[in-house]
Amino acid sequence: MNSTAVLSVEAMRAAEQAAMNAGISEWELMQRAGQGAARWVMRMAAGRPVTVLCGPGNNGGDGYVIAGCLHAKGYKVRVIAPVEPKSETARKARAAFDGEVMGRAALTDPVVVDCLFGYGLSRNAKGEFANLLEELAASDCYKIAIDVPSSVESDSGSVLGPLPRYNLTLALGAWKQAHFLMPAMASMGALRCVPIGLALNDASDQSTTAPRLTAPAADSHKYRRGLLAVVAGSMPGAPLLSAEAAMHAGAGYVKLVSDHSHPDAPADLVIEQDLDAVLEDERISAVLTGPGLGRDDEARKRLSRVLGSGRPCVLDADALHLLRPDMLKGADVTKLCLTPHEGELATLCESFGVTLQSKLDRARRLHDVTGMTVLAKGPDTVLADREGMRFFPRGSSWLSVAGSGDVLAGIVASRLAVHSDTMRACEEAVWLHHEAARRAAPAFSASDLACALIPAMASFL
Repeated sequence: MNSTAVLSVEAMRAAEQAAMNAGISEWELMQRAGQGAARWVMRMAAGRPVTVLCGPGNNGGDGYVIAGCLHAKGYKVRVIAPVEPKSETARKARAAFDGEVMGRAALTDPVVVDCLFGYGLSRNAKGEFANLLEELAASDCYKIAIDVPSSVESDSGSVLGPLPRYNLTLALGAWKQAHFLMPAMASMGALRCVPIGLALNDASDQSTTAPRLTAPAADSHKYRRGLLAVVAGSMPGAPLLSAEAAMHAGAGYVKLVSDHSHPDAPADLVIEQDLDAVLEDERISAVLTGPGLGRDDEARKRLSRVLGSGRPCVLDADALHLLRPDMLKGADVTKLCLTPHEGELATLCESFGVTLQSKLDRARRLHDVTGMTVLAKGPDTVLADREGMRFFPRGSSWLSVAGSGDVLAGIVASRLAVHSDTMRACEEAVWLHHEAARRAAPAFSASDLACALIPAMASFL
């Protein structure tokens, strides 16, 4: 099993159907899912009584299997099912469970398992189901969601009813897109995946894992490690912050190209003014522009010169507001990386004619239209590239501070200068950004975050 595959509802159904076409029955898949989830439930319950909430579909069937496993191990377990199961396999699971089943009861047990709806929910949870979810949200019990929480739309992460805050969510068979998307992601607690034997090796969308960075080669020097040019503009602070972050993220040499004096710049940051001379330097490995660039005609000219250089490039902040399709004529878009936040992503979509609504769909389509790598940053960062979509664990909420995006852009550019791979640079940068936030004290500033990159880098070597 590919434990990093992230599937849409359509892809998950196709994977299950492929397994059944290969001779594995739907009943066997349900047994695998329920038994695997039950092991996690028992680990969390540690002998305490458990209530399982079962809905009418196969997710409810999984719940009956879970309850049966707990009952067989001597657990005090009861099932609350507002309606009878409707699918054939779920009815079989209900018939196989010989424990207590009630249509309605108070949630008094210390552990409650939510199996009301599965990954295919597309309409609002209402009536008795909504009442149960509201009661669950108000309870102080340990809450476990099976596959996805019962009021969550699996492909978008949108909320379709009362959403409790779960302690644990168990993905069945594969990760779903909602496991990595806001607003649902914030309520899922710890995430674990229960394998059920699906063939997922061809899945193009993946969850990322922590990178393994390497030390410079024994014969490295500052140019071979990567020379990065950070191109500033009308505002001095943001590009300086990006440059300082880049200096701590692996590049051997960082130059800030700026017309400002920067008296507060560190002594080991080289500052130059002649943009054309810097871009003509064949040793330049990558360029970052956008933070502090401005949005006037001069800024537009500087952006055009950067794009015309043919260097691997990270575009952030103001560059994303200035970028237009005609600027990409003749450019090698596979060397270009965009790092928009939500507002900048909306601007880019308007500029390139992308009309889709969700963040995930916008990022995917923007890559398809432009060919550029798109790192749509935020509490639910997603990465779109020619190899597919990449998803990330939720980072620290302390990253919601001015300048953290400038730090991230500097990290991406630094990693790009090291190896010139846009997708790899983005993956490494997000993990470094999250780890730096973990190591910085709470309520850190962006400059504190940049300094915390030093121990963060060490943790991935």
